[in-house]
Amino acid sequence: MRIFVVGSGVVGTATGKGLLEAGNQVTFVDVAPERVSFLQGLGLDARAELDLRAERDSFIFLTLPTPNVGSRYDLSAFVAGTRGVGQALRVSGGRHTVVVRSTVDPGTTDGLVGPLLEQESGLRQGDGFLLASNPEFLRAASAAEDFRWPWMTVIGSRNRRVQERLAELFAPFGGSLRIFDDPMTAEFVKCAHNLFNATKISFWNEMYTVADRLRLDLGAIADTVSRSAEASFNPAYGTRGGAPYGGVCLPKDTMAFLGFAAGVGVDMPILRSVIETNSRFVDRADLGDRGDLDVSEGTDGVDAVDYFQEPLPGRSGAADRGLGSTGRGTRAAVLAAEAGERGVRWSTNEIRAADEIPRHATDPFGLESTDGTQR
Repeated sequence: MRIFVVGSGVVGTATGKGLLEAGNQVTFVDVAPERVSFLQGLGLDARAELDLRAERDSFIFLTLPTPNVGSRYDLSAFVAGTRGVGQALRVSGGRHTVVVRSTVDPGTTDGLVGPLLEQESGLRQGDGFLLASNPEFLRAASAAEDFRWPWMTVIGSRNRRVQERLAELFAPFGGSLRIFDDPMTAEFVKCAHNLFNATKISFWNEMYTVADRLRLDLGAIADTVSRSAEASFNPAYGTRGGAPYGGVCLPKDTMAFLGFAAGVGVDMPILRSVIETNSRFVDRADLGDRGDLDVSEGTDGVDAVDYFQEPLPGRSGAADRGLGSTGRGTRAAVLAAEAGERGVRWSTNEIRAADEIPRHATDPFGLESTDGTQR
């Protein structure tokens, strides 16, 4: 396939070189003369401007920088690059697909890129050009490797043929593929991805502060929790939005630990925010229909939102924790029900060894976030 990469920094270079190695014809575009010279020195087709006059259908990837200025993205370079693509489309006879790969606010592809391209090209989206979102998940320290061996590729487009062609383009690289019918969902996935990583790092930094005050080894604690907490090994755990956590343990333990930390002189703003956010959703549930807060089987384990659900006929609430429509409970739910009975011990068959717990691939580079920041 014919590929143009507009913005040839770390992400653009890794993207273009990976697609080139897969047998595609790739041209790199960048406004920085030194970057163009560097890429040409590597034997790559690199240019200072996008020229589509002799080009037929192609993919044009926008991998332009979007740094933050305070609490917003600085889109000056992104907008300038998009305008340049629109001007190139004006004199092109082909029907090109512009793919937003930069990290942007949800809604940017449809709300900003599309209108800018229409303004500069004189064409209409859907007729003169097509749009898609394909957010990158590359870390600066290992961008080339991350592109060649992705753990997931995300595509968002309203055009079914564009979805199919992008899936075909990325098929040689393997990994999981998620396709959405609108670009905004794909853009939101990328934002949520990075925010989740950042929140997890900050959570453990907050726990480190408490552990350090108590002279405890957080490394051993975190290593154990990463294997004991269902949120670590069950991808579905806690991801159903709109439903607060409930049960007995989570509400009381979050409140009690916040007070404990205060007692040893440690402020925990993240934990406080967790409690406040959950309280808002509890209040919403109190005002609405509690039946809408049913939780899928196995997503919330011991501390599922069971106090919003009616027990199954003939069973106690404790025995029904975590039970879905199939009537099968999670391992944690079964153990929780058993633990309430005096003298009952956990079966060794119910307790997984650490190497049996489903895990994501380990990160050989010791990096936590997609921008390559070291822990």
